[in-house]
Amino acid sequence: MSLKEALHWRSATKSYNGKIIEKDKIEQILEAVRMAPSSSGMQPFKVFVITNKELREKLQPIACQQQQIIQASHILVFAAWDEYTTERVDSFFEFSNQVRNLPSSATDDYRLNLLEMLNKKTKDEHFTNASLQTYIALGFGLLAAADLKIDATPLEGFDNKAVDELLNLSGQNLKSTVMMALGYKDEETDWWSKLDRVRRPNEELFVEIK
Repeated sequence: MSLKEALHWRSATKSYNGKIIEKDKIEQILEAVRMAPSSSGMQPFKVFVITNKELREKLQPIACQQQQIIQASHILVFAAWDEYTTERVDSFFEFSNQVRNLPSSATDDYRLNLLEMLNKKTKDEHFTNASLQTYIALGFGLLAAADLKIDATPLEGFDNKAVDELLNLSGQNLKSTVMMALGYKDEETDWWSKLDRVRRPNEELFVEIK
């Protein structure tokens, strides 16, 4: 299936049949999430991959009773850093230099400039930036799922504070941002997938500046 075909195939699934996704396919989707770009490459978030039934039963009431929470094979909860601390930034660059077999001083100029810029921003601004990175990763996950013909749904309708408490995210200096359901649609009840995709035409959406 081509990229264009995958994009036209996918839809935000409203009803799942409970079938479990094959392990190798879940691993491919998670690898796409892992390989998504992020600001300065820091990946300022964690992704909680939830299959536990009891936990999902607790999650559904604080997610507007969305049935995908229970029906899907997997639920991914994206949780961003609550702030870019010096420790977090330094730890990332130390790790990056080790992976690339570079001396610790190789990225000092960039790291110090980044810290100086971050120090001028508020904690809320830090979180806003980190949360945006989770949406990039979400997009990569959605595309990978479509390429594998795995149904997926981005989910935003939930009580962030309640989810943070349920998953003890504040204890990890994280805040929930968005979720993704993964599984196989119920062909009989997923009415949304039977509708035509509605997207604005190119001439209305894109502005070419030469």
